Amino acid sequence: MLSGVNIFKNLNELAFLILLIFLSGLAGCYQGMPSKKPPVHINPNMDDQPKYQAQASSQFFANGQGMRMPVEGTIARGHLNDDVVYYTGKDAKGNLVKKSPVPATFENLKRGQDRYNIYCGTCHGRVGDGVSMVVKRGMFPPANFSQDRLVNIEDGHFFDVMTNGLRNMPSYKSQIPVDDRWAIINYIRVLQRSQNAPAKDVPAEIRAKLQ
Repeated sequence: MLSGVNIFKNLNELAFLILLIFLSGLAGCYQGMPSKKPPVHINPNMDDQPKYQAQASSQFFANGQGMRMPVEGTIARGHLNDDVVYYTGKDAKGNLVKKSPVPATFENLKRGQDRYNIYCGTCHGRVGDGVSMVVKRGMFPPANFSQDRLVNIEDGHFFDVMTNGLRNMPSYKSQIPVDDRWAIINYIRVLQRSQNAPAKDVPAEIRAKLQ
């Protein structure tokens, strides 16, 4: 049977052990003070290479600036955009192109319908007549795509407006990729045709029901 002294001694040792474990864990959580010195890296393997931080000075360049202007004519990877018509909606002379360079296939029109309903229909209306809920709530009415001016206007006009904005319509070039812009334009032409289509365009079996 253990004496009171031994029990007291064992409790002291246990308490010391618990305290030691706690302090070790606490030390492991300490991150230290901020330092510009890199951490010890046993095998750097070219992971850390000399470079200039943003706004850093430089003794190598004459003007003392570490940040350099790109070499004239430099084009970022993936941004060559050498097809002027496709990327601007204009020809080499800066004139708006009459016809979309993207064919109006069934798949393209479905994509255009989907993108139109997301980005355009909220203001221009699902059928492009300029009547929408936001207009009913007080927004200035947008263009009605069925008016003669827009029915006869160049496809490049729609592309330019979507890209750069016009009046109270903002630019959508950051939200809508180039191919989707052309798909929307092809779908707008379908909406215009649907709102101005003659009776002879309706299939005979459907025409009979309408009459």
